[in-house]
Amino acid sequence: MKLKFLAPALIAITFVAIFCAPSISATQNEPQRIEIVAKRYDFTPAEINLKEGVPVVLVLTSQDVAHGLKFKELGLNIKAQKGKTNEVTFTPTKAGTFIGQCSVFCGSGHGSMKLTLHVTE
Repeated sequence: MKLKFLAPALIAITFVAIFCAPSISATQNEPQRIEIVAKRYDFTPAEINLKEGVPVVLVLTSQDVAHGLKFKELGLNIKAQKGKTNEVTFTPTKAGTFIGQCSVFCGSGHGSMKLTLHVTE
Protein backbone atom coordinates (compact mmCIF):
# COMPACT_ATOMS: atom_id res chain seq x y z
CA MET A 1 0.00 0.00 0.00
CA LYS A 2 2.82 2.43 0.85
CA LEU A 3 4.41 1.86 -2.58
CA LYS A 4 1.26 3.17 -4.28
CA PHE A 5 1.84 6.57 -2.70
CA LEU A 6 5.63 6.53 -2.86
CA ALA A 7 5.91 6.57 -6.67
CA PRO A 8 3.65 9.62 -7.22
CA ALA A 9 5.43 11.42 -4.37
CA LEU A 10 8.83 10.77 -5.95
CA ILE A 11 7.57 11.98 -9.33
CA ALA A 12 6.23 15.17 -7.74
CA ILE A 13 9.50 15.81 -5.88
CA THR A 14 11.51 15.26 -9.07
CA PHE A 15 9.24 17.64 -11.00
CA VAL A 16 9.65 20.36 -8.39
CA ALA A 17 13.43 19.87 -8.24
CA ILE A 18 13.83 20.09 -12.01
CA PHE A 19 11.49 22.97 -12.79
CA CYS A 20 11.59 25.10 -9.64
CA ALA A 21 15.27 24.93 -8.65
CA PRO A 22 16.48 27.32 -11.40
CA SER A 23 14.04 30.02 -10.30
CA ILE A 24 14.99 29.57 -6.66
CA SER A 25 18.71 29.95 -7.43
CA ALA A 26 18.02 32.97 -9.67
CA THR A 27 16.25 34.66 -6.77
CA GLN A 28 19.21 33.96 -4.49
CA ASN A 29 21.57 35.58 -7.01
CA GLU A 30 19.59 38.83 -7.11
CA PRO A 31 21.44 41.70 -5.42
CA GLN A 32 20.19 42.65 -1.97
CA ARG A 33 18.33 45.99 -2.05
CA ILE A 34 18.98 48.38 0.82
CA GLU A 35 16.72 51.41 1.13
CA ILE A 36 18.40 54.50 2.60
CA VAL A 37 16.46 57.65 3.46
CA ALA A 38 18.38 60.93 3.58
CA LYS A 39 17.08 64.00 5.39
CA ARG A 40 18.71 66.83 7.26
CA TYR A 41 21.08 65.75 8.89
CA ASP A 42 21.02 61.97 8.93
CA PHE A 43 20.73 58.74 6.99
CA THR A 44 18.29 56.00 7.96
CA PRO A 45 19.53 53.41 8.60
CA ALA A 46 22.72 54.88 10.04
CA GLU A 47 24.58 51.55 9.79
CA ILE A 48 24.50 48.78 7.19
CA ASN A 49 26.06 45.30 7.32
CA LEU A 50 27.18 43.61 4.08
CA LYS A 51 29.14 40.54 3.03
CA GLU A 52 32.27 40.81 0.92
CA GLY A 53 31.67 39.58 -2.63
CA VAL A 54 27.86 39.74 -2.41
CA PRO A 55 26.21 42.23 -4.82
CA VAL A 56 24.02 44.94 -3.32
CA VAL A 57 21.83 47.77 -4.59
CA LEU A 58 21.89 50.93 -2.48
CA VAL A 59 18.67 52.89 -3.01
CA LEU A 60 18.93 56.51 -1.81
CA THR A 61 15.80 58.61 -1.32
CA SER A 62 15.97 62.27 -0.32
CA GLN A 63 13.07 63.61 1.73
CA ASP A 64 13.84 67.30 1.97
CA VAL A 65 16.68 68.73 -0.12
CA ALA A 66 19.29 67.28 -2.48
CA HIS A 67 21.62 64.81 -0.74
CA GLY A 68 24.41 62.49 -1.72
CA LEU A 69 26.17 59.52 -0.19
CA LYS A 70 29.87 59.08 -0.90
CA PHE A 71 32.18 56.27 0.20
CA LYS A 72 35.56 57.52 -0.97
CA GLU A 73 37.40 54.25 -0.19
CA LEU A 74 34.86 52.22 -2.18
CA GLY A 75 34.60 54.62 -5.12
CA LEU A 76 30.85 55.09 -4.57
CA ASN A 77 28.94 58.33 -4.93
CA ILE A 78 25.17 58.40 -5.31
CA LYS A 79 23.01 61.53 -5.36
CA ALA A 80 19.26 62.11 -5.04
CA GLN A 81 17.28 65.29 -5.58
CA LYS A 82 14.51 66.42 -3.20
CA GLY A 83 11.70 63.85 -3.22
CA LYS A 84 13.56 61.60 -5.69
CA THR A 85 15.24 58.22 -5.53
CA ASN A 86 18.47 57.06 -7.13
CA GLU A 87 20.29 53.75 -6.89
CA VAL A 88 23.70 52.22 -7.44
CA THR A 89 24.69 48.55 -7.70
CA PHE A 90 28.05 47.41 -6.40
CA THR A 91 29.85 44.43 -4.94
CA PRO A 92 32.03 45.03 -1.86
CA THR A 93 35.51 43.71 -2.65
CA LYS A 94 37.15 44.21 0.72
CA ALA A 95 36.14 43.73 4.32
CA GLY A 96 36.21 46.58 6.80
CA THR A 97 34.27 49.49 8.20
CA PHE A 98 33.67 52.39 5.84
CA ILE A 99 32.22 55.81 6.63
CA GLY A 100 30.03 57.43 4.00
CA GLN A 101 29.27 61.14 4.06
CA CYS A 102 26.68 63.36 2.46
CA SER A 103 28.31 64.60 -0.74
CA VAL A 104 25.89 67.46 -1.49
CA PHE A 105 25.98 70.47 0.85
CA CYS A 106 22.63 70.45 2.65
CA GLY A 107 23.01 73.00 5.45
CA SER A 108 24.74 73.65 8.76
CA GLY A 109 24.69 69.98 9.90
CA HIS A 110 26.05 68.66 6.61
CA GLY A 111 29.43 67.67 8.09
CA SER A 112 27.85 65.35 10.66
CA MET A 113 25.68 63.49 8.13
CA LYS A 114 27.31 60.05 7.97
CA LEU A 115 26.48 56.41 7.34
CA THR A 116 28.61 53.46 8.50
CA LEU A 117 29.02 50.45 6.23
CA HIS A 118 30.36 47.23 7.78
CA VAL A 119 31.64 44.67 5.27
CA THR A 120 32.46 41.21 6.64
CA GLU A 121 34.21 38.29 4.97
